[in-house]
Amino acid sequence: MLDVARAAGVSHQTVSRVINNSPDVAASTRVKVMDTIKELGYRPSNAARALVTSQSHTIGLIVGESMILGVKDMISSIESASKSRGYFLSLSMVNELLCTQSDVDTIVESFEEQNVDGIIVIASTDAMFAAACKISSSISRVIVTSTHGSVSIHEGRALLNKYSNSTNAKFSIIGINQWRAMADVIGVINVRGHRDALYVAGPLMWRDAATRLTAWHKISQANGIRSRIVQCASWKSSESYSRLNHVIEQYGIEGLTLPSVIVTASDLQAIGVIRSLYEHGFRVPADVSVVGFGDDPGMSDFFPPLTTVNIDASTMGALAVREVLRLINGGPEFAFADMAHGVGLHPANVVLRSSLGQSHV
Repeated sequence: MLDVARAAGVSHQTVSRVINNSPDVAASTRVKVMDTIKELGYRPSNAARALVTSQSHTIGLIVGESMILGVKDMISSIESASKSRGYFLSLSMVNELLCTQSDVDTIVESFEEQNVDGIIVIASTDAMFAAACKISSSISRVIVTSTHGSVSIHEGRALLNKYSNSTNAKFSIIGINQWRAMADVIGVINVRGHRDALYVAGPLMWRDAATRLTAWHKISQANGIRSRIVQCASWKSSESYSRLNHVIEQYGIEGLTLPSVIVTASDLQAIGVIRSLYEHGFRVPADVSVVGFGDDPGMSDFFPPLTTVNIDASTMGALAVREVLRLINGGPEFAFADMAHGVGLHPANVVLRSSLGQSHV
């Protein structure tokens, strides 16, 4: 570092500020120092920086093993955002449904040995959320999760306060605004005249599924939409396909007309639903409209292109990094688009495509 300072004609403190992305450096000085670093081939030692600053410039990340599409995008975004701010990422995985407190505690012990500055947990399930809230550590942490599940946000905050082994422990809970998104979904089907609907729910151990189902129940009822729930135990398209086959057969036996719209808790489920509809002679959207959730890759090229909700997982990942760095460095609190139950919420937007049409009932 001293060699860089001499060659650039600045103090070693200025070089340190540039390396650590401090805003207190003039743009021209930053460019000069970065050019000198490149010319000399200097690589800052993470261990040395930790000795000087008491920070390792490392963020620990805990995620589930299944790596569903939205989580993949979030992980990629977290890594990119961390790198851009001069931080390394240490990644560990757990089984979302079977993870125990011991599993998570073992990972956190490893993070403590690495002297990580902060921890991000993508808590997809109730098991992960409960374990993340019971971590006994003073390390700043951000939990990315949904607002509803068998463990409420209020209960989670109580656990965070109880188990954090420091009165100065900092934590934050953030997520996607599933309720606003579901209200928008119901709004677009309502305006197209759909008054009867099927809702294909996801596995309720997953907090996204629980939140979306709770939101669907309350908002659809408030809007006078009659609905039937088709409960799935997994996110697999094969399950939504087989369950809708059974529903269509039951409607036929009872002499009933299939509802004019089917809303699913995920795009994968929508794929299974559309296959079942076509195999039973229903056209989408001429006979039955379909709406998904997630805006997975390829949904704009699906036939018909799928109306869905873009959850913007990449931005959510960047927000998680921004939030954990705020906790680490003691910066001012950021404003989220919405707050609910003490959770900072990022909006998700409906993407209108051809699978949603007017009701003909």
